[in-house]
Amino acid sequence: MTITPPALSVFETLESEVRSYCRSWPAVFDRAQGSYMYDEDGHTYLDFFAGAGALNYGHNNPVLKRALIDYIERDGVTHGLDMGTTAKRAFLESFQNTILRPRDLPYKVMFPGPTGANAVEAALKLARKVKGRESIVSFTNAFHGMSLGALAVTGNSMKRAGAGIPLVHGTPMPFDNYFEGRVPDFLWFERLLEDQGSGLNQPAAVIVETIQGEGGINVARAEWLRALADLCKRRDMLLIVDDIQMGCGRTGAFFSFEEAGITPDIVTLSKSISGYGLPMSLTLFKPELDIWEPGEHNGTFRGNNPAFVTSAAALDTYWADGQMEKQTIARGEQVEQALNAIVEEHPRLGGSARGRGLAWGLEFADKDRANKVAARAFELGLLIETSGPQSEVVKLLPPLTVTPEELDEGLRILARAVRETA
Repeated sequence: MTITPPALSVFETLESEVRSYCRSWPAVFDRAQGSYMYDEDGHTYLDFFAGAGALNYGHNNPVLKRALIDYIERDGVTHGLDMGTTAKRAFLESFQNTILRPRDLPYKVMFPGPTGANAVEAALKLARKVKGRESIVSFTNAFHGMSLGALAVTGNSMKRAGAGIPLVHGTPMPFDNYFEGRVPDFLWFERLLEDQGSGLNQPAAVIVETIQGEGGINVARAEWLRALADLCKRRDMLLIVDDIQMGCGRTGAFFSFEEAGITPDIVTLSKSISGYGLPMSLTLFKPELDIWEPGEHNGTFRGNNPAFVTSAAALDTYWADGQMEKQTIARGEQVEQALNAIVEEHPRLGGSARGRGLAWGLEFADKDRANKVAARAFELGLLIETSGPQSEVVKLLPPLTVTPEELDEGLRILARAVRETA
């Protein structure tokens, strides 16, 4: 289709230069439903971006929308800080009965604020408070947020540079397969912990993504995660799993760490926890870590009651049985087959596919290729973004509710975009 760039005058003259996604997708979007978005000129786009993983159940999911409208129409509480409300109680009961108890997870639930960065900041702050230490270990190519504490454990140099001050008390270690199997897992980490002359202060915690989304869809092996959990236990460090993008069913199971059979000390959730794209985040932790004083960590918008309503509806609708997990795994196999076919069709591009569930990446040896593919896909009516330190990976995050037919449509567009930019 032919897309005429819209008149973006008010965006260009009034909005900050910091905007980014709109530069890749020069359209003014007007409506969205399910797996599709529509711009004001009537063009249709299949969405394999899903709000950067905030829309696991699609745009304007009818079940969640109905629950939200009913709540608003009866004048339900919108803003409640951390006060007790019927909406919060319903969410907590659904989360406990549908998610925590069936998995035998003992976590306390904290509402730190509306964003993933809020959840990470609370996790780091609590870990330091519990252990009485400052240092946090993170991993190469990690992304944990744009606030100062979260940036200190983020790997991307461009994002870190925006801080404007030294980012301290964080130490990076190699993520799984960083040395492509040439170095035993955690050799460097263990050596630094053992060596009194290494200069590494005893860490309070280790923070990790089981799949690095912004880092390029780098998938940690289950055995690597188990070894990390064991290392943390042996060395008296708390294990924090950042499940902000890969949680809420993105990899199949509700939590991305379930496959590894580990129980982190602290877990952060955001993005799709509200189910509807409404701001909401959680910091979960084992009960013995709950040493907060009342009001020691708070925020005006940690009580987003409309988000509680849609979240409870999402949990009750999609997680009361095991069907969502099975469906996501099946859809993931469909994506994997299509991406491998693209790689086989273009051997000279040096491509490779990797992922789990419905989080997938297609990497190219030519670091500029992914941006060209994403741009052509947009022209053909598919929204996909890139990730990785050099934006070398095409990243696919379709809604978990995507149909097999919609997946086929989007994967055909992607294959065409690769072909036409080869």
